[in-house]
Amino acid sequence: MRKNAKLPKALGKRIKIKREKAGLTQEELADKLGISRVYMGYLEQGRNTPSLELLQKLSRVLKTQLGDFF
Repeated sequence: MRKNAKLPKALGKRIKIKREKAGLTQEELADKLGISRVYMGYLEQGRNTPSLELLQKLSRVLKTQLGDFF
């Protein structure tokens, strides 16, 4: 496993926690972000890493600071 391979999983976990705290389903959040529910699931599982643009959208929708994901 690469050294930085833990980052996507940790990021995904934080996204999931913030989504649940906001009371949103994966489908609802994905719809607000303009992405598929499947991709949203991949992000939360750490299988994909979101772009900076998508992270900015996430922070706006979830009403949190961008740095809170790290």
